[in-house]
Amino acid sequence: MELVWFLLIGLVAGWLAGQLMKGGGFGVLGDLVVGVIGALVGGFLFNLLGLYAGGLLGRLIEATCGAVVLLFLLRLLKRA
Repeated sequence: MELVWFLLIGLVAGWLAGQLMKGGGFGVLGDLVVGVIGALVGGFLFNLLGLYAGGLLGRLIEATCGAVVLLFLLRLLKRA
């Protein structure tokens, strides 16, 4: 069941990151991938900074922050 929640949070986080960053998202599958990888990036960054995001909302914020960072880096690489 944890995997299902992780994927759902990743999907929502990817969609939110696509909305927050100008230019839109990458479609449903692309948003899921960006969100899931962003959740991992967000978890790493939050841990590195000593922050803790508990609960569903905390995990969503963590995943969204990671997805925004990931989108930013992907768009930098795309321009280069």
